[in-house]
Amino acid sequence: MGMNGKSLAGCVDLHMHSTFSDGTLAPAALVAEAAAVGLRAIALADHDNIDGIGAAQAAGREHGVEVVPGVELSVVWGELNDLHLLGYAFDPDHPALNAALSEFRAFRAGRSERILERINAQLAGEGRAPIPLAAVRERAGGTIGRPHLGQALIAAGCVRTMEEAFLRYLGPCNVPKRFFPVAEAIDLVHAAGGCAVLAHPMFIGVADAGLPALLDTLIGLGLDGMECWCGGATNDTVDRLLTLARRRGLIPTGGSDFHQPGMGPLLGSGLGNLRIPYACVEELRAKAEKYRDER
Repeated sequence: MGMNGKSLAGCVDLHMHSTFSDGTLAPAALVAEAAAVGLRAIALADHDNIDGIGAAQAAGREHGVEVVPGVELSVVWGELNDLHLLGYAFDPDHPALNAALSEFRAFRAGRSERILERINAQLAGEGRAPIPLAAVRERAGGTIGRPHLGQALIAAGCVRTMEEAFLRYLGPCNVPKRFFPVAEAIDLVHAAGGCAVLAHPMFIGVADAGLPALLDTLIGLGLDGMECWCGGATNDTVDRLLTLARRRGLIPTGGSDFHQPGMGPLLGSGLGNLRIPYACVEELRAKAEKYRDER
């Protein structure tokens, strides 16, 4: 049996991360866990990276789990400089999407290397041995992110926990991120034949009263949906978000935002309260078909 028993039969989880961004399980292992808890469909939504989709879909065919192509893009809108936009049901081989993500990953890899340089300078000042870049690359398996640097610090005995790693090294040694303009990100997803969905709206720094206005603005830019069943949401929050989405004609989606076993939201069920219906996948695929027909 998987992490959550067999309680999720027929449900979906459209927001999870693998070793290709900042998760700890490889795509095939994620799919195996999804099958073990009875999920009917999932989406691998790694940060600014779609390289794990092929392996996830291959594992999905083996385990009888439908794998929807997904990605989580880091976007900016006005003063909101770290919105997350989920892309779904796009063509993973679309040239423009792959080119944009490749450029983004190249910047991100350079950013991680610069952060590591700063960390190693701090370690040298403390009389500690440096963290080799090759070791971090091997640990990451895909795009290097700050969690991989934190894991390397733990493995080297410099800190005991990820929280301590961020407090002592990753925070002070940080290098600013790069973001997609939100309109550009939405257009990119649409061009690849996919749907654009606002991720975990209760964590984006907008008060409840300001969320409707933000949604209306993003809808004007082409937003298709909003994540309503969220990994850290209460039942009341889910109900409120569902009402907001339906009143605006947005597709409601949902996912746990799972990163690793034993820490954070549970795969498939978030805080234990998520039961995300398969209808989400049907609505996303129907809307994506319209975009592909228009191309």
